[in-house]
Amino acid sequence: MKWVLGIDGGGTQCRAGLATTAGEIVGRGDSGAANVMTDLDGTCASIVEAARAAFDAAGQEPDFGRTGAVLGLAGANVADVQQRLAARLPFAESRVESDALIALEGALGGHDGAIGIIGTGSAFMARHGETTRSIGGWGFQIGDLGGGARLGRQLLEESLLAHDWIRAQTALTAAVLARFDQDPRRMVTFAATARPRDFGAFVPVVFDFADQGDPLAARLLDEASAHVEAALAALDLHPTDRLCLLGGLGARIAARLGAPFSAMLRAPIADALGGAVAMAARRFGAAAGH
Repeated sequence: MKWVLGIDGGGTQCRAGLATTAGEIVGRGDSGAANVMTDLDGTCASIVEAARAAFDAAGQEPDFGRTGAVLGLAGANVADVQQRLAARLPFAESRVESDALIALEGALGGHDGAIGIIGTGSAFMARHGETTRSIGGWGFQIGDLGGGARLGRQLLEESLLAHDWIRAQTALTAAVLARFDQDPRRMVTFAATARPRDFGAFVPVVFDFADQGDPLAARLLDEASAHVEAALAALDLHPTDRLCLLGGLGARIAARLGAPFSAMLRAPIADALGGAVAMAARRFGAAAGH
């Protein structure tokens, strides 16, 4: 291999880091969403686009035929998508992993502990020695509790219930209904075709109204935090473990955690992209043959 490539693909963005075989990043690029479970074709396109951008940023012509890639992708833990995607990618060799694994590598380095990725979706992973355990990451339709897509979808559901006077109306539900011109049919039409990132786009307004004391916003965030704590409890963490909450909502959920998890929180050593690059350098790089 002449180059190694780390890819971090999620429900809203795909990032690529091009590195030497020693693991030194020389170029970065990004593109659109990369969730292999919901859109395999779109994920392939996003990966290639981000990789090309990384080569461009490094001042290099794309040389996929001599590049080994480690890809950590949302949805890669489901069914046979790892094999299907790897077969379609143009790199000399591709290793497709879950987005949680590359995030764990980046955040913990060589330490024991756990991560929670709280973004459009949610996934959790712990490592003790050579043993790793992951939970969650099953997609927002029946999983991803605490994630942005579920939170956004629940907000729309609660707003419809408030419209029908099944739930009490709040300033938050009024704001959501106003986005759809007070027409619940428009909300239903939106939800019928919305992707995870579309539901996740409603999350900022939940935090905004929680800061203003809206009771629905507070309840939704309390429930999301409780889901995260339940997942962390299931990982059987040790008091000395490091805990990193990552993703677009990680820091805001971390601020709402109670004991014992709040005492375990640490800043990540590196991000998920750094984790993917480090894994690629180990697998395909200068030290791989030694």
